[in-house]
Amino acid sequence: MGKLFIVAGVALLAIGLVLHFAPGLLNGFGRLPGDIRIEGERGKFYFPIVSMIIVSIVLSVLLNWLRR
Repeated sequence: MGKLFIVAGVALLAIGLVLHFAPGLLNGFGRLPGDIRIEGERGKFYFPIVSMIIVSIVLSVLLNWLRR
């Protein structure tokens, strides 16, 4: 459990550093083909399904790698 917290902290730190020093690297994330965006007169709806599938796959591979 401690190993998981350390890895999660390092991952959050890395993401924070990327967002702070190189925000242009993640501009396309969240706007991938397959993400649902509906804009109407009364409001907007955005559902990043493809982006979340990619995040899920990356986290699954990372957690499986850490368990072994």
